[in-house]
Amino acid sequence: MTQREVFLVDGARTPFLKVRGRRGPFTPVDLAVQCGRPLLARQPVAPDAYDMVILGCVNVIADEMNPARVAALRLGMGAHTVAFIVQINCGSGMQSIDTAFRYIREGRGDLILAGGAEALSHAPMILRDEAVDWLAGMQRSTGPLATAQNAMQIRPRDLKPVIGLERGLTDPITDLSMGQTAELLAHHFGITRTMADAYAVESHRRLAAAQEAGTLEGEVLPAFDRDGNVYRQDDGVRADSTLDGLGKLDPVFEKPYGQVTAGNASQVTDGASWCVLASGEAVERHGLKPIARIIDSEWAALDPSVMGLGPVMSVTPLMQRQKLGVDDIDLWEINEAFAAQVLACLAAWQDENFCTGVLGLKAAFGAIPRDRLNIHGGAIALGHPVGTSGNRIVLHLANAMAGTGRKRGIATECIGGGQGGAMMLEAM
Repeated sequence: MTQREVFLVDGARTPFLKVRGRRGPFTPVDLAVQCGRPLLARQPVAPDAYDMVILGCVNVIADEMNPARVAALRLGMGAHTVAFIVQINCGSGMQSIDTAFRYIREGRGDLILAGGAEALSHAPMILRDEAVDWLAGMQRSTGPLATAQNAMQIRPRDLKPVIGLERGLTDPITDLSMGQTAELLAHHFGITRTMADAYAVESHRRLAAAQEAGTLEGEVLPAFDRDGNVYRQDDGVRADSTLDGLGKLDPVFEKPYGQVTAGNASQVTDGASWCVLASGEAVERHGLKPIARIIDSEWAALDPSVMGLGPVMSVTPLMQRQKLGVDDIDLWEINEAFAAQVLACLAAWQDENFCTGVLGLKAAFGAIPRDRLNIHGGAIALGHPVGTSGNRIVLHLANAMAGTGRKRGIATECIGGGQGGAMMLEAM
């Protein structure tokens, strides 16, 4: 069976809004609708002409079960349009694109909306097991005496809720937080605190420059809340970040000598992103103008304690299959979960022993030039809404290639739980 070409036609995202100790103005579906409506409106295709809607979302809230379907209906895509979510932690937004890519490539669809939406500020607070048991006992109580006896059994500390997001960012197999896995990589590959902080400063500087130059216009669309407030751009960027300033921050995960701080890790944010994918037949039929062609994708798994090497483990076999070397890739987007994690990936690819012993290569993979990597900043500066980031990096890679005249690019991310995803695009 001949595999069909798949094109990324267009895409848009909301500004990524930093979580600031309270619920943000948007739920996951609200975010998906905010950027979805103007994106669909600028296409020469009716919203109900899409074959399918696929959405990455990790922290689904109770009022929006299957947020893909809720968003599709609110976007006017019709009751007949199949819509579902995918979840592979940090790779969910890319998984939505990859699932759509495979559907179209195999002839099971022609036009698919694939996205990611995450509102980490709405992540649930969870009752402790002791409180759940107490409430169950209260419900089973019969008569005032039994009720009073059960009521006296609760301890105040049992009523303190557990932060769901904090538990979600701790691996249940290794019992390590994601930040601790980054600390392990920093130790293994000699990533110093100064190196991590310098990388973070550069991420902020690049995003600030892109905002100032208007580079993200058309990709980042304004969002409007119910009170009439407008959000126009990623609000976590700190253009005035300095190496001295970041150096004053305390380590978060491994005190007092750890490398990972709040300043060189990705920000906790809310945000959504969509990509329109189409077959060649759909492109011709509707007069669409693609910005990129999806060439290939790859998923990999590894020990959860070093999950940050997911990009290395997924990109390398993809490159081997395509018979390409590091110099053949014009632009890279590596999701910045942690500065130490990104730097560890770059170091691993340059380590001959690692490349021959772990990756099975005959020599070191090679160095990725810094001027080809995350050229407009990354998650350290703009944030990492978990189910969205994989979608954002693919979309921005396509736009960055179009804006700079580059031909071939790779987007990749590490995934909590010990996995990695990668996608290769070719500019049109």
